[in-house]
Amino acid sequence: MIRICSTDDVVPGEGLRITSTVPPIAVFRTEDDEFFALDDTCTHQDASLADGWLEGCRVECPLHASTFDLRTGAVDEPPARLPVRAHEVEVRDGEVFVTLSTAVPHLPPGVTLGAS
Repeated sequence: MIRICSTDDVVPGEGLRITSTVPPIAVFRTEDDEFFALDDTCTHQDASLADGWLEGCRVECPLHASTFDLRTGAVDEPPARLPVRAHEVEVRDGEVFVTLSTAVPHLPPGVTLGAS
């Protein structure tokens, strides 16, 4: 597990883009004070999911309104067809720790690792 940020860095109901990982991830804090982490790039087109809209356990991409499940990374609404990777999150003593998925990330056309 790697320390990603403080819980205070993530506003309830929003996401925070973390660029120290490749590809970048987004840490989300729901209104119910649950934390989740997904790859930050929508699989349809190069857009930051951290800039999207959070509702319950779903985030809507700000570009074309695809939605992704925060728990699994599964895509719920097109035009995206592929899921994003979900990462294991643990909150300890006000700090957010993430174990990055070892699965191959699904990136949108034209985006390569490190170029997102």
